[in-house]
Amino acid sequence: MDKVKVGIIGCGKISGIYMENCQKFTILDLAACADMDPARAAEQAAKYGIPLVYTVDQLLEDPEIEIVINLTVPAAHAAISLRALEAGKHVYVEKPLAVTREEGRKVLEAATAKGLLVGSAPETFLGAGIQTALKLIEDGVIGRPVAATSFMLGRGHEHWHPDPEFYYAAGGGPMFDMGPYYLTALVQLLGPIRSVAGMTGKALEARTITSEKKAGQKIPVDIPTHVAGTLQFSSGAIATLITSFDVFGGSDLPPIEIYGTKGTLQVPDPNNFGGTVRFRTTGESEWHEQPLLPGYDQNTRGIGPADMAYALRSGRPHRASGELAYHVLEAMWAFHDSSDSQRFYEMESSCGRPAPLPLGLAPYTLD
Repeated sequence: MDKVKVGIIGCGKISGIYMENCQKFTILDLAACADMDPARAAEQAAKYGIPLVYTVDQLLEDPEIEIVINLTVPAAHAAISLRALEAGKHVYVEKPLAVTREEGRKVLEAATAKGLLVGSAPETFLGAGIQTALKLIEDGVIGRPVAATSFMLGRGHEHWHPDPEFYYAAGGGPMFDMGPYYLTALVQLLGPIRSVAGMTGKALEARTITSEKKAGQKIPVDIPTHVAGTLQFSSGAIATLITSFDVFGGSDLPPIEIYGTKGTLQVPDPNNFGGTVRFRTTGESEWHEQPLLPGYDQNTRGIGPADMAYALRSGRPHRASGELAYHVLEAMWAFHDSSDSQRFYEMESSCGRPAPLPLGLAPYTLD
């Protein structure tokens, strides 16, 4: 199968793991990178052995690049994706697909009009942890899933991130930061979402940066930092999801638990690819730790673009699809809309559950 040439736009903090892993997947040829800061692009290219350092315009004009991996900041996701689509490139974008639903729809509509593919992070649901949990559900180990709980509880990012301001500006907050991982995992395990009831709040009107470089600077908090609610899935299952930057003493609650008619399943942190999968069936007092399926249990960001490249060559659907990402984007906004209106939010979009990864493949191949 012919390799697919890809170029990365956005050479910030997360780009390193993409650059490393894109060169491991046999389907991908990482040919170029670009950034608004040419020095940063040159530094990453030298570090990861990327042949070409481009401006954004040059990368979009290169006729050999088929997929653009868009790793810009969330506020620029839609604009860069639309430019890439207009240039005839398929696009894989870091989460979220876009900041607003309107922007997300424009991206999907542009791709449809051009006959191009759109994919989006998170791709962590393709890791061995969630794939193992999915196999247990499909094998009926816990019976029919009827409910779930999921928790992402922390104190925010100003104590470690060098530039944490965007986490507290429009498009930030715990739901838009980490919600994509949890919601995408829940859709993979339980199917599409039908309706959402949410409530939001914030503990502080300003945060003080304590990380290096900007220590002591104040950040205004413009968005909710505690988002809680309930989701009903088309399958009938009901899930509770809480995402928060306001849990200052930490928490020991499990990331995700699925409750079925025959037992309970504990799912690892959906921000990771591996982790511990445990289940306990009716009447048992001890948990069973399930060995992970062969696959990707380390940080394998880049598997999403690789899967999309295989789809491009074979014609099959790609798993981390634009439709899935838009469904998750709508659900994230649904928590806020429901809270603001004090009403249930009925989802307008839907999506299919991504197909499980096949077993028995050679490392860094997906078909």
